[in-house]
Amino acid sequence: MNSFENLSLCPAVLKAVRAENYVVPTPIQAKAIPLVLSGRDVLGIAKTGTGKTAAFALPILEQLITRQTSARPRLPCALILAPTRELANQIAGDLRNYGRYSKISALAVYGGVGMGAQIRALAGGVDIVVATPGRLIDLLNRKAISLSKVEILVLDEADRMLDMGFIRDIRHIAACLPKKRQNLFFSATMPREIERLVSDLLINPAKVEVTPAASTVELIHQQVLYVGTSGKVAALAALLDPGSYSRALVFARTKHGADRLAKQMARLGFQVGVLHGNKSQKQRETTLEGFRLGRTQILVATDIAARGIDIDDISHVINFDVPNVAETYVHRIGRTARAGAAGLAITLCSAEEKQHLRGIERLTGTSLSIIELSGATAVNIREDLSAKRMTYTSRPQTPRKRRGNNRLAHANTPSRASYHRKVS
Repeated sequence: MNSFENLSLCPAVLKAVRAENYVVPTPIQAKAIPLVLSGRDVLGIAKTGTGKTAAFALPILEQLITRQTSARPRLPCALILAPTRELANQIAGDLRNYGRYSKISALAVYGGVGMGAQIRALAGGVDIVVATPGRLIDLLNRKAISLSKVEILVLDEADRMLDMGFIRDIRHIAACLPKKRQNLFFSATMPREIERLVSDLLINPAKVEVTPAASTVELIHQQVLYVGTSGKVAALAALLDPGSYSRALVFARTKHGADRLAKQMARLGFQVGVLHGNKSQKQRETTLEGFRLGRTQILVATDIAARGIDIDDISHVINFDVPNVAETYVHRIGRTARAGAAGLAITLCSAEEKQHLRGIERLTGTSLSIIELSGATAVNIREDLSAKRMTYTSRPQTPRKRRGNNRLAHANTPSRASYHRKVS
């Protein structure tokens, strides 16, 4: 399938596709779109960044446009479930772009914001609802939405739904849907729990697997830097030397760790944004927009918050903390090398994290290239780190404060162990 014109899409959808500068469908799009248009249930397995959203969004729009039905208050025709508000927003935005030359409407509903605007929008009539499970259940409980007329159900990022504990919510939502419907599941990996959910909710699905499950994008150069836990900040600062990257997405394991790392990098003079679940929706949107527009070149994020980040020119993904779930690594590094570009993924691995790294290598079938920082670079970075920290904490001197500063100055001497050392 070498063009979208060969996919039996209507003129309105094709016009939008051309406006998005799409020329040739990706493998998942070429295989999935005809199956969705035929009405079959589809299970799509494809790497992050390979065009899964368009693979289900375009045929859904095609079907709704062809049926020429008007949006009805609180009765959507299609429901798309996503694990995070960022991903829900991204999908709804893509649907609006693809449907710009039609009357099909799309709405994202998610938590972290008031329900009022979402309830009013639903009451006005929406064709496609993109929802996070928790907020959708809240709206169902308030009778602000009914799923009795849903014809198409999409579960995007199914494996992340599992990781985030949404399986019970998904089953609850599925029970509110008509039995006669089309089901589309898309995921980057296929753990056993998702296989069981597929067997319960999909009917004789066509499986589209354009690459082996859990494989990583070939254009991503994957590296590992072995470094002690106390040396990770210095190592990260050395890796993000000005001019060596366009945008860098740095993953921390916890919300507290993300905040702490962002503050440490800011003390070193880096412009850093931070994204995690404790941020308000307005804060998250502002941070993402700043990263997208280049006002900040570094974004520190947790795994949950980073879902839905769809920015084409992220040159570096850096795992400050090695994920303890191997499949998470696949999702993380899929934020780079998007839209055919090359990317670099670097993992900072301490001795305590080596077991997690081995699990990643087993899952992906890839041995990460080992890189090192020179001793001189590590010492210089460490001295700069301490100097910045002292400047940042500068206050009127007291005897106790002077003693603390003396200890910091002594810690900067080259005779101490450098920030970087190779762990065998």
